[in-house]
Amino acid sequence: MSMRAKDVMTQPVISVEPGDTIERAVQLMLQKRISGLPVIDATERLVGIVTEGDFLRRSETGTQHQRPRWLQFLIGPGRLAEEYVRTHSRKVSEVMTEEPITVDEDVPLGEVVKLMEKHRIKRMPVVRGEQVVGILSRANLLHALATLSLETRAPASGDEAIREQLLAALRQENWAPLGTIDIIVRDGVIHLWGTIFDERERSALIVAAENVSGIKGVRDELTWIDPISGTVLLPPDAEERVHVPS
Repeated sequence: MSMRAKDVMTQPVISVEPGDTIERAVQLMLQKRISGLPVIDATERLVGIVTEGDFLRRSETGTQHQRPRWLQFLIGPGRLAEEYVRTHSRKVSEVMTEEPITVDEDVPLGEVVKLMEKHRIKRMPVVRGEQVVGILSRANLLHALATLSLETRAPASGDEAIREQLLAALRQENWAPLGTIDIIVRDGVIHLWGTIFDERERSALIVAAENVSGIKGVRDELTWIDPISGTVLLPPDAEERVHVPS
């Protein structure tokens, strides 16, 4: 079963209220070594999120926008007034991002990553109904990856099992040129034979082979043919053919 948001999220939730000061939010971030805080009101409702990015341009540090008068005229007083509030305000509610993107606790991590990429965000509150139960950040995803990388996979038993494991993995990939390649396994070493028509397939095939548990190495015997020019590139030199998994 694939990992879900609740499996890797950070909890308990450290949050601020809309009426809290900017100073309190900053101190919390520094003390807890976190880069974002959900903003939760007195009714336990999520109303926003405040992050390090909201404090990059502040009057206290002299980092607010400094624009020439002609550009200020083009921007208009409304936009300038809005920026003034964000750089001079004292309350979290005036700098936070309202209606933040959230994710349900049972959502698979694959969907979490899609949301992060789509909305270009680094963290999301995790909810159960209307209640915030955790925070999921890019750091959480890295921690999950590190943990899974430490897990010991059960090695395939014998050459035939290794071959079947690799074939099963390749059958799930649309890029895999199964019709033009052959896979032979001898004494735990995977030999990749056949023809590819895109050089990038070579690296992908080697990576797929290296991910099979229990192998001793991968030997690249693939021949590349350019489908446009017909140019033939024979397998690499002997010393470049063997790949030993780390």
